[in-house]
Amino acid sequence: VLNLYLTPMTNIVFENKGTLDKYIGDAVMAFFGAPINFEDNSKWACRCAILSIKKLDDIRKVIDQKFPDKKIPIAIGIGINTADVSAGNMGSDIVRSYTVMGDGVNLASRLEGITKEYGVQIVISEFTYADVKNSFTCRELDLVRVKGKLEPIRIYELISEGKPDAQTALVIQHFTEGYGLYHQKNFTAAKACFQKVLEIRPSDYPSELYVERCDDFIAEPPPIDWDGVKVMKTK
Repeated sequence: VLNLYLTPMTNIVFENKGTLDKYIGDAVMAFFGAPINFEDNSKWACRCAILSIKKLDDIRKVIDQKFPDKKIPIAIGIGINTADVSAGNMGSDIVRSYTVMGDGVNLASRLEGITKEYGVQIVISEFTYADVKNSFTCRELDLVRVKGKLEPIRIYELISEGKPDAQTALVIQHFTEGYGLYHQKNFTAAKACFQKVLEIRPSDYPSELYVERCDDFIAEPPPIDWDGVKVMKTK
């Protein structure tokens, strides 16, 4: 199963000017911009992520055909961050591997884990968003403080390349309006916006999450100095 999954995913990395770093169990770690630095590295990374999600349907079909008597669910989350990092041959005098290291790499790993928290497939940092916002459709999900960091960062769901379809545009419009009202502490009005999203797309987990948060804050308002930052307690 791992071979059937990892082979096409690795091909997508290579087709989008990425470098395969390593396999971490069933995870693929890749980076863009080294050893050869292409233009628009953030865009290549985002394109790679979107194509990887699309490829999942084909992979599921192949696995179902090969193992018809077994139910093997395949779901992935992808985290992307743009940063200056150290790239080179790292390791010991005995064994080395070409890899990347630094805070920017750690943040990308945290964002991959955050996908589960928000029920989305691809999460990018504000730094990647700054590079791709004119070419890709995204929506701001939250202001978070990841484990091990003091400064909060804005995180975004990467949705598609290019302009969104009409339904997705409406979902983003209502969600963004609700998100703004939420940070203004107008939780009743914010909840109504998130409920509009759920009328259009009942499976939109981020909106479900914010409806729950709004209910909590309506029942028990946050402190005066509340800054809207979500503190992530797990990696």
